[in-house]
Amino acid sequence: MQPTVNEIADDIYRISTWIPDVSPEGFTFNQFLVMADEPLLFHTGPRGMFPLVAEAVASVAPVESLRWITFGHVEADECGSMNMWLAAAPDSAVAHGALGCAISLNDLCDRPPRALDEGEVIDLGGKRVRQISTPHVPHGWEAQVLYEETTGTLLCGDLFSQIGSGAALTTQDLVEPAMTAEAMFHATSLAPHTAGTLRVLGELNPMTLAIMHGSSFQGDGRQALYDLADCYEKLMADA
Repeated sequence: MQPTVNEIADDIYRISTWIPDVSPEGFTFNQFLVMADEPLLFHTGPRGMFPLVAEAVASVAPVESLRWITFGHVEADECGSMNMWLAAAPDSAVAHGALGCAISLNDLCDRPPRALDEGEVIDLGGKRVRQISTPHVPHGWEAQVLYEETTGTLLCGDLFSQIGSGAALTTQDLVEPAMTAEAMFHATSLAPHTAGTLRVLGELNPMTLAIMHGSSFQGDGRQALYDLADCYEKLMADA
């Protein structure tokens, strides 16, 4: 359970912990540290993993230097240790879409969160992250992704989840492994708008997909998102 740290895009670091008993091949839990004048952590990990993840973050930057803590949706592996991070980084704040703040985070956070307007950009100083709401994609009413504009990196949350412990960054197809995981976990909320939401994300033309469970991807992110949309569209049609 010792995390590994890899730079997957310019000054964007993947912190990955492989847990062996989540599936027959294990499962990775990944956080992403965006280094800038105001460093940002995307995903916190659950409370029990905080010491390990904090040590991994500290190998790149002092934990107390974190300014922003954010995540895809309200779930233990996404934000379970957020208050521990708030305590460790006194100048930090949780940032999330306004809906997530209204329904959960205003109550759950030990300090008031920063409610982001739809499409709002946080200038981190050297990096720029744009908030994009994706309700129920892959799950959670308050679901969102962040797009780091200077590197073309889409912080995907649970999209493209894969089982096992692959490379930190791959150029290989992600869609088939993602659908294998979907068949195992049935984690995605299938709705009429699911495929359309993925295609809208594809129009960002991301060059890197930072994925919470499994390998991150470098290459034609637009095509990968379109291909994933096609797969979910077929699932809906076959249901």
